[in-house]
Amino acid sequence: MRIVESGLDGVLLVEQERSGDDRGFIARTYDVDLMPPIMQMSTSFTARAGTLRGLHYQVAPHGESKLVRCTRGAIFDVAVDLRPQSPTRHHWFAAQLSAENGRALLIAAGFAHGLQTLTDDAEVLYAMDAPYVPEAAHGVRWDDPAFMIEWPDPPPIGRTISQRDAAYPDIE
Repeated sequence: MRIVESGLDGVLLVEQERSGDDRGFIARTYDVDLMPPIMQMSTSFTARAGTLRGLHYQVAPHGESKLVRCTRGAIFDVAVDLRPQSPTRHHWFAAQLSAENGRALLIAAGFAHGLQTLTDDAEVLYAMDAPYVPEAAHGVRWDDPAFMIEWPDPPPIGRTISQRDAAYPDIE
């Protein structure tokens, strides 16, 4: 496993170091000495390419760090710094995650997370260090001008983005 700095303190790109032969490969994908302990795991499935999910986060004291991995298809995965005192507040980092490249994104608490599917039938695995708390779940707009995220294919509202995600407020 190789850990790559993203340029944002609190976001790391995790790359697999695969060992294999003609049967396939094996790769370490989690290490408790390098990552937060896992308390909960979830999976999302998205049927249509171009679908956008996010930007989601949990407010303190229920903030959560998460390890995000695409286990089928491919996604454009985004983390946005929402930490009030951070020198990179409102900055974002994105990476293409796919079943083929085996990458994951490790995102600290205090960041919003979102993704856009790049293929049909995309499946994403989330490993979190805190449980989901519905009343702590919040979001900000995917197209908030404070962030200026360069999405691969900005979605038409209602077709490839939920009404809830489309209705989130801007950060300011």
